[in-house]
Amino acid sequence: MSLLDKDLNRPGQKVEHIHLMGICGTGMAALAGMLQQAGYRVSGSDSQVYPPMSDFLASLHIPVASGYQAANLQPAPDLVVVGNVITRHNPEAIALAELRLPYLSFPQALAHFFIADRTSIVVTGTHGKTTTCSLLASALHQAGTDPSFMIGGIVRRFDSNFRLGSGPCFVAEGDEYDTAFFDKESKFLHYRPKIAIITSLEFDHADIFADLEAIKRMFRKFVALLPADGLIVANGDDANVLEVVSGAPCPVQFYGTTPGLAWTLGAPTATAGGSRFAIIRNGSPWETMEVSLSGRHNCLNSLAVTAVLHHLGLDKADIGQGLAGFAGVKRRQEVRGIEGDVVVIDDFAHHPTAVRETLAGLKTAWPGRRLVVVFEPRTNSSRRAVFQRDYVTAFDKADLVLLREPLPLAALAPEERFSSARLADDLRTERNLPAEALADTDAILARLDSLLRPGDVVAILSNGGFDNIHPRLLEQLRKRG
Repeated sequence: MSLLDKDLNRPGQKVEHIHLMGICGTGMAALAGMLQQAGYRVSGSDSQVYPPMSDFLASLHIPVASGYQAANLQPAPDLVVVGNVITRHNPEAIALAELRLPYLSFPQALAHFFIADRTSIVVTGTHGKTTTCSLLASALHQAGTDPSFMIGGIVRRFDSNFRLGSGPCFVAEGDEYDTAFFDKESKFLHYRPKIAIITSLEFDHADIFADLEAIKRMFRKFVALLPADGLIVANGDDANVLEVVSGAPCPVQFYGTTPGLAWTLGAPTATAGGSRFAIIRNGSPWETMEVSLSGRHNCLNSLAVTAVLHHLGLDKADIGQGLAGFAGVKRRQEVRGIEGDVVVIDDFAHHPTAVRETLAGLKTAWPGRRLVVVFEPRTNSSRRAVFQRDYVTAFDKADLVLLREPLPLAALAPEERFSSARLADDLRTERNLPAEALADTDAILARLDSLLRPGDVVAILSNGGFDNIHPRLLEQLRKRG
């Protein structure tokens, strides 16, 4: 078993060669690219070396070993970055301990090499982190500030989830998930925040958090990191957010729909390219903005970004151009194609609240069309019964729902597992919503072939690849003519 020496949890005296364990994770691969761009020699290893990250790393000529073994640490690198997927029983982690090499976790490495000398802007919360981060980084770039960023999704403006700029700001997506096997606290505690956005706070990540209070404890620790001259932009509509920022050591600007907040959202309206919304600043009309995103939740994300940009000194014109010019994020309301007047959309939503808000936004963006929703419960939380009842009201904006039965979590008793069949039955009986549970992706595609008609919008919700369902469905529609 790996017993790492805590005294070696540091960069080391001289760092030239850095090895990343678990390099094919989205964040780890991005870190590898950033380290190489910064001039370090980078290598890595992973148990599953496959596209798209394997192709990305190959394009950078970064050597990647398939499988974990002690030999991957020979010759010995100057520093090892240990990914979140690595366990203490991993043979490479055991070799790391035996060789007594300096090591860091992923967030420690990101903070040490790239955040330390910049103004750290961290976006946290249960929902909306990736979109809000991407919107903020894109607007800063459009305003000419040349920001750096690390984000959990591919930002279309850059076709990347990371960037090293020459400007003073680093925008980081602050994940509350745990850091590494040797550090079970949240990743965002390492990001040295000067400015923070907290979008929301609900129970999630049931595999590592016992309850909502455990998550609140991590957010309170994060809030306590802010310096006295920092700023927190917090969702004033969320009681849990209000609670965790109540003892903040710095100023807090609240945003939301509640009257009297520092930044209040006026009624959003749909536009051809997204949404238009009014902003009320400290009780007085301030400006009307447009953003190329649909849904009230995305207008709120834009409002939070506006508050940060205003704090950083951008004027209304620059803020407006940054919001209106946003090109989006892959897998967030992303139109993958249109065949036979059937629109196929890919979205990451999996938490019940995210599903509810995403479908409301899509219904606004595509008025008058039948909304067919395909949902794959794939996360550790969504495959547990913890959200079984919450999902019953999450699909109200859909016209038809197809649910994939999840792969069961073997460690859970059957009564603790989420059931798509039970949800489909509840949707039919309690919400009068046509719903079906199907065994696998092939069965879903076959059912869609018989159900879809011109004018439909198909929203496919999953945080995974879903067996390449999007191109397969588009090809199926194309063949059907």
